[in-house]
Amino acid sequence: MTQDSQHGKWTISSSDDDDEALPPSGTTSSNRPPASNPGLHRSASPPRPKLEPPVEVKPEPANTPVSSLVAGSEARQSAAMNQLNPVKYETSQSLAGKRKKEVSDGSGWALSESDDDDDGHANGKSVSNLPKKAPPSPKTKKAKVENERPPSPHGRLYYIDEPDDFFESSVPCLNDMYRFYLNKVTGLDRKYNSGALHIRDILSPLFGTLKESVQFNYCFDIAWMVNQYPAEFRDRPVLLVHGDKREAKAWLVQQAQPFPHVRFCQAKLDIAFGTHHTKMMLLWYEEGFRVIIMTSNLIRADWYQKTQGLWMSPLYPRLPKGSSATSGESPTFFKRDLLEYLASYRAPELEEWIQRIKEHDLSETRVYLVGSTPGRYVGSDMERWGHLRMRKLLYDHTDPVPSEERWPVIGQFSSIGSMGLDKSKWLAGEFQRTMTTLGKSSLRSDPPMHLLYPSVEDVRNSLEGYPAGGSLPYSIQTAQKQLWLHSYFHRWKANTTGRSHAMPHIKTYMRASPDFTQLAWFLVTSANLSKAAWGALEKNNTQVMVRSYELGVLYVPSAFNMKTFPVHKNPFPASSSSSGFPVPFDLPPTCYSPKDQPWIWNIPYSQAPDTHGNIWVPS
Repeated sequence: MTQDSQHGKWTISSSDDDDEALPPSGTTSSNRPPASNPGLHRSASPPRPKLEPPVEVKPEPANTPVSSLVAGSEARQSAAMNQLNPVKYETSQSLAGKRKKEVSDGSGWALSESDDDDDGHANGKSVSNLPKKAPPSPKTKKAKVENERPPSPHGRLYYIDEPDDFFESSVPCLNDMYRFYLNKVTGLDRKYNSGALHIRDILSPLFGTLKESVQFNYCFDIAWMVNQYPAEFRDRPVLLVHGDKREAKAWLVQQAQPFPHVRFCQAKLDIAFGTHHTKMMLLWYEEGFRVIIMTSNLIRADWYQKTQGLWMSPLYPRLPKGSSATSGESPTFFKRDLLEYLASYRAPELEEWIQRIKEHDLSETRVYLVGSTPGRYVGSDMERWGHLRMRKLLYDHTDPVPSEERWPVIGQFSSIGSMGLDKSKWLAGEFQRTMTTLGKSSLRSDPPMHLLYPSVEDVRNSLEGYPAGGSLPYSIQTAQKQLWLHSYFHRWKANTTGRSHAMPHIKTYMRASPDFTQLAWFLVTSANLSKAAWGALEKNNTQVMVRSYELGVLYVPSAFNMKTFPVHKNPFPASSSSSGFPVPFDLPPTCYSPKDQPWIWNIPYSQAPDTHGNIWVPS
């Protein structure tokens, strides 16, 4: 079956199954201890991660033989061994003519020769070296291609060369007004990291004397994470809140064996295909308490050459003994909402943290919490989570603006779920209605919607090259069913922050003025563009179903005594006094040209080399 669109053409095997039929969290066999690869090339890949829809790839530490990762499958063992060597452009001519139904003009998308091989995943040679398809077991349902997420590209030694001044030795100059920061990126001019933060900065004694912490996240490399804590805090208790099950959970526990101060809290995922995607730190200090809500996984690859963002709370002081239960609340009810979010886990391990938060003064908070937790909600509970929570906040706390139909909505994300056969199914029918809410205006405007998602050329020319696409998991199976969506797409360009070549893992949503100099609101969140993350209405709009845990913070001008946020044209180097909002990318966004294609992770790109001289050959 061949699909054409304004933004490219691809070929897909007619045997591919519906993309909605994905396995629930932890049911794949791919999240096992990976291969040992001490000689890994910087663009090569450790064995493949666990699949979750649609979120980022889970790379894993390398300390186990390949055979234990892929036991029972010669094809998988061969493919895992091949992953240890990247495919160089100059050695890839054997690819010519070997694609299934290859598009002849060289500009299209095609599945690899082994797209329907149960055991296939990205290799490190060429298609001529791919393992042959093993005969399927008559009792085993064929695995879907989406289940074979391309491996994480990053070897254990990928980012060993941080500049000497990469980490802060004194309290950095930060914008204390918005408290929204980008992560540092290696390879940039120094000024673009002035006012940005690395995980070591966040956990350093500069921000408090740490007693205990909680790390909520999706991906963990525990040994790496522990090493990011300062030496003097490295044995302080840390609780990891995760969503892994079965083999993935066992592997997580195995990682923690050398670290007796690490404990676990498993988030309940009772609805199929949901994930624990929230990324948050709770930091308890001698001096008080702090919250970090971010977009980065706790793995090395997420903290060096990707564009990421975070909100860092003020240092919350302890309340005087005997304070009332409602003391320490902020005008944005952040304390109430954070406690409600934590209570939704129904986890005994979080009870002591709930009590600690109650004992602190969060009144200086100026953002609203926007969370998702799994469940089906009716009545007033529908507005507690997901995009309906966002809609209520925009209704209650923003104001209409003149000519609001000309104020575009901008969404920027790193993964895309299934939207349905046309925009009315969810994007326009639900999500756009939420994002276009401005106060109590009765006007149901239909402003432009600009969706930012990297193109193939954005990924190819990035700091990481094609492997950056391993964290941009938009599948061919989903894309080919929603060609209508691609007309909304805009390029990733971030010259204003120096991050055009640092591919985004950040997720942001905002409403901009027609000239892109003002914002009506701004959201940074873990939530990608998917119904699983944001929720979808059911039963004639009387119920909303949310699959995943997500968390973000919403900025509205009224909480800062402003009418709108002015867009900061030059956010770097950072200034502590600027009132301009540091949007992470360039405004106005740049629409895809007819030649641009959205990055699709599970098809090959062999027509041109990336910045490391490699091509992309998933299988």
